[in-house]
Amino acid sequence: MNSKMEIFKEWNNHLLDDSKPSVYFNKIKDDSILDEYPFSMLKKLEDTPQSEKYHPEGSVWNHTMMVLDIAADKKRFSKDSRVFMWAALLHDIGKPSTTKVSKKKITSYNHDSIGSKLAREFLVEFTDDNKFIDEVCILVRWHMHLLFVVKDLPFAKIDEMLSETTVEELALFGTCDRLGRGNMCEEKIKEEDKNIDMFIKKCKQHLQNKK
Repeated sequence: MNSKMEIFKEWNNHLLDDSKPSVYFNKIKDDSILDEYPFSMLKKLEDTPQSEKYHPEGSVWNHTMMVLDIAADKKRFSKDSRVFMWAALLHDIGKPSTTKVSKKKITSYNHDSIGSKLAREFLVEFTDDNKFIDEVCILVRWHMHLLFVVKDLPFAKIDEMLSETTVEELALFGTCDRLGRGNMCEEKIKEEDKNIDMFIKKCKQHLQNKK
């Protein structure tokens, strides 16, 4: 059996080289290695449900696979494709521990901030490249802020967000997350495109107002 470090390198190669990384990850998702820590942190995604209204594709694993394939197509626009792809794989790693089901309503509050900590816990098992780890965790930490900013939610932390990443990088990452869902018809895709544009506009207006 391959060592954990060899598997990490293999995952890295598929994330960077495959046009559809989901093919590989769906192929190996039942391998025994995913029962071992820290890979088991991702194995839990398969059994974590999501709201059918917002995620008709089903489990967090299914969503993550869809996000991965979109990210693979868009990574060339990222400032760091390796960071971008690992963040896509780990962006919802916080959902298994935060998902609650109550009266058929499914929520996963704070999965972004908790997910950032868990992504760090995962990556330190394989690398001491702190810059790489920090950059991945930043995208995981702020990936929900696209929605928070667009909806003018009071807990949006625009200044803190923009002190750690750029509007453009987060918009690109957010695009993958928003489009990585089931039943994305042309109308819904256009709606998400508008949300991305609105996010960029509001962030830039916020920066302009601070001058």
